[in-house]
Amino acid sequence: MNSKNFKIRLAALTSQNIFVIDAAIPKSDYTPIDLSKANTDLDTFDSSSSQDWDTYITKYLKERNKKVAFGGYLEKRGIYNRSDYFNNPNPRAERNIHIGLDLWIAAGTSVLAAFNGEIHSFKDNTNFGDYGPTIILRHDLDGFVFYTLYGHLSRESLANLKVGAMVSQGEIIAYLGKAEVNGDYAPHLHFQMIIDLQGCVGDYPGVCSLQDLEFYKENTVNPERVLEF
Repeated sequence: MNSKNFKIRLAALTSQNIFVIDAAIPKSDYTPIDLSKANTDLDTFDSSSSQDWDTYITKYLKERNKKVAFGGYLEKRGIYNRSDYFNNPNPRAERNIHIGLDLWIAAGTSVLAAFNGEIHSFKDNTNFGDYGPTIILRHDLDGFVFYTLYGHLSRESLANLKVGAMVSQGEIIAYLGKAEVNGDYAPHLHFQMIIDLQGCVGDYPGVCSLQDLEFYKENTVNPERVLEF
């Protein structure tokens, strides 16, 4: 199965009604959110402050009477300007294009395995603006190996994990972390689907530059197509 056919096969899995956060929250309680540079509402608060982000997300959800805000795949964002971890003087090399899906909800929310698989690796990525605690699962779909990444978790989520341990689809594998541990963001899950992990362990780029965009578009899958929002 080549990568194109793999993506088609994955898209067919939507009938399974896959969840990656608390399955007790119906998808009717999800709402899309635009965090790109085009959203001028983001100019009304301090985007370097995780508390201001939390206030904005909370207000956004309350106004819409929803529980989860989602979005961000291939979204060009300004939030990464606050961190040297992403900045580059070359505009084409600056990492500001998000290549995962974010689901914004309160810290402590349970995180679920999207598919049957095993724990590939885990790591606390402590750079400012990074993932914080992160888990990567390895999956095998009809002989095609791929990976899912879960970032911005609580530190407790990494305790007692074992590489190679099997997990089942829908099983709780972690809980969302607070800003103090999750890279200094409002609480949310960064969920990413990766075809070739390129030898990475406990980490994989979740934000890319314009010059690398075409590669990452091929090497990742839009999670919205699989989670069917």
